[in-house]
Amino acid sequence: MTELPALSGKVALVTGASRGIGYGVAEALVARGDRVCITGRNEDALKEAVDRLGADRVIGVAGKAHDEAHQAVAVERVMEAFGRVDFLVNNAGTNPVFGPIADLDLNVARKVFETNVISALGFAQRTWHAWQKDNGGAIVNIASVAGLSPSPFIAAYGVSKAALINLTAQLAHEFAPKVRVNAIAPAVVKTKFAAALYEGREEEAASGYPLGRLGVPSDIGGAADFLTSEQSAWVTGQTLVVDGGIFLNAGVA
Repeated sequence: MTELPALSGKVALVTGASRGIGYGVAEALVARGDRVCITGRNEDALKEAVDRLGADRVIGVAGKAHDEAHQAVAVERVMEAFGRVDFLVNNAGTNPVFGPIADLDLNVARKVFETNVISALGFAQRTWHAWQKDNGGAIVNIASVAGLSPSPFIAAYGVSKAALINLTAQLAHEFAPKVRVNAIAPAVVKTKFAAALYEGREEEAASGYPLGRLGVPSDIGGAADFLTSEQSAWVTGQTLVVDGGIFLNAGVA
């Protein structure tokens, strides 16, 4: 096992982090010395993630991101365990439907917004009041390139991520100068969540990317590392597109 660096003194809360992008973010923050609280719906998967990351520096709180009681417990636990919460990474998300928006069940649309947007606001409010309002920090919202342009067949997801990008700007304005708030908009990242977009045809799916491959969780972990570090101390209200160059193809015949 690689020896961990000395503790940084900083603490992060990363939602939806038992696997995929959230786990990649938590891994990057632990690797630089932060202590981290991760959340996820499945208690067993969460425990496994905590063990892999290092139970001496990481705790897990199981629950559904849109559940306000879970949000309260997660923030309370991180404050009890570590005494502070400098960074919040809102990664928890859902995309339960594939098809035209004209036929979208409105109850499904509500579920998408509850998880992808309202939960991010709820966690941001709670970390703000628990620590960041008086002590500063940073928030990173994991959005998507689907929120930057039309996203056929996953339109509800795209609209929710567009709302999350706007929420990022709203929070950045209101929480300044104490707290910086930014978003990351990934293209397709190789995770279980996005498997339907590339599984069984990864070479074909990656062929349109100028950098020649799909993303991996550590790509987003590196971006989150930057946006929660002093290297980005003059950056707020921005959406960092991490897309392997796919947007360079827009408008190209």
